Amino acid sequence: MKLSTKGRYGVKAMFELALAHGNGPTSLNIIAEKQNLSNHYLEQLFSTLRKAELVRSIRGAQGGYVLARNPDEITVGEIIRTLEGPLAPSDCVIENEDKGHDCNRAGCCVTRTIWEKIRDSINDVVDNITLQDMIDDHDKMTSDEGYMYYI
Repeated sequence: MKLSTKGRYGVKAMFELALAHGNGPTSLNIIAEKQNLSNHYLEQLFSTLRKAELVRSIRGAQGGYVLARNPDEITVGEIIRTLEGPLAPSDCVIENEDKGHDCNRAGCCVTRTIWEKIRDSINDVVDNITLQDMIDDHDKMTSDEGYMYYI
């Protein structure tokens, strides 16, 4: 399973907002510049993140975006699933109320249990890493190594 740019860039952008948390709004131009991302693409991502209530937009000359909650309350899993959809290595193990498991071999498929274990492991990891954890790792890396760490 490979994440698209939506998930990867979304996590990078949310990390930038987390670093600025409590210091007012951050413009997409600043996020794009710091993370070397397309401003236009960030606009699309932030529209989705705003609808999911992970960020809030502030209008005006000094406007931009802020996190909708504290960095320790937003997980990497929330961000990725908001932008990518369910995290699963196979369609047959997607956890989604709207989509039933329509495989007629689900009860006897030996590989399905493998895909479920992979799905559960991935979700366990991303749901236990918050933006605050990323900030803490960043701070440790920059103080230990003396250089800026890029994600």
